[in-house]
Amino acid sequence: MRAVEILEWMVGYPSIVGTSNLTLIQRIADYLREHGAQVTLLPGPEGDRANLFATIGDPSVPGYILSGHVDVVPADEPEWRGDPFALRSEGDRLIGRGACDMKGFDAAVLAAVPELAAMQLSAPIHIALSYDEEAGCKGVPHMLAKLPDLCAPALGCIVGEPSGLVPVLAHKGKAALKLTATGQSGHSSRPDLGQNAIHVLVPALAEVVALATRLQAKLQDTRFAPPYSTVQVGTLAGGQAINIIPDRAVARVEARAIAGADPREILAPLLALPGIDAEWISSYPALALDAGTPLAALVADLSGNAPLQAVSYGTEAGLFQQAGVPAVICGPGDIGRAHKPEEYLTRAELAATTQMVLALGQRLS
Repeated sequence: MRAVEILEWMVGYPSIVGTSNLTLIQRIADYLREHGAQVTLLPGPEGDRANLFATIGDPSVPGYILSGHVDVVPADEPEWRGDPFALRSEGDRLIGRGACDMKGFDAAVLAAVPELAAMQLSAPIHIALSYDEEAGCKGVPHMLAKLPDLCAPALGCIVGEPSGLVPVLAHKGKAALKLTATGQSGHSSRPDLGQNAIHVLVPALAEVVALATRLQAKLQDTRFAPPYSTVQVGTLAGGQAINIIPDRAVARVEARAIAGADPREILAPLLALPGIDAEWISSYPALALDAGTPLAALVADLSGNAPLQAVSYGTEAGLFQQAGVPAVICGPGDIGRAHKPEEYLTRAELAATTQMVLALGQRLS
């Protein structure tokens, strides 16, 4: 199957989040151009990675975007039973880092390209591949800023994150802050001559806990689990030894916001805490697509599955919606397999995704 071959070489590129993806993106661009697609590479400000936007059909006509990311999380877990960047086949399973999240969707879309290119499409199909999604959707905003120059306003976007090929209409938004407290080092026998940075940070941590408690009583939305916005301290670091006054302490805090709440606004009380330097790490908005929209009905028909109201994980779909493009999540695999050793996609899931993409092309022919 062509999709398996494409997935094999895609997995073979260790495009770990935060590192260069240029060799992989260039290979994809070459493949797309071979089949007549119009391809634009959109380098990011980092200089060593890029987004890709390709069009099959007339870009001046409103069409549909198939969106995926090509970065993956690291694969350092000892439980891998083989090289995570060499696709392995065990029965129906195709095993490798990114096979499920989400190079499988990317490969299925690319496998459909030769047949899509042979169709007489009345509306174009666009392919949008981003970088550093796993770092808080850092790459795709640079592509979305260029979207008006790349195509007519799109009718909709399918973001192929793992959903069992079930259309997903909503997810929470997310924002993350880095909180840094600075003190003065010294010997712990003379705390009066120094300043303990961890102690400075403690009121900020207490505020996060209090904020989490307050949120449980606000803006309840039963589509989500839990049905309210949340905050938590994800990482905490500080100090060198028990007998040294810590001169620096750092906490990373995230908020996950239900639709209708802004995750940055949730964390706003942390921005003005005394003695704390607050720096935004990343953010993306919630997704909320009305079940009665044409896009929801279309993707339900193409996938053969009724829409799911909401999921707990986040995607780039909220950013497409914020940019004026209706968006829905619908991709192969189970999110429970992502970011784990022996991550896999099945051959059947890969084939079904290619068929869904081809069904979109046939609908537009």
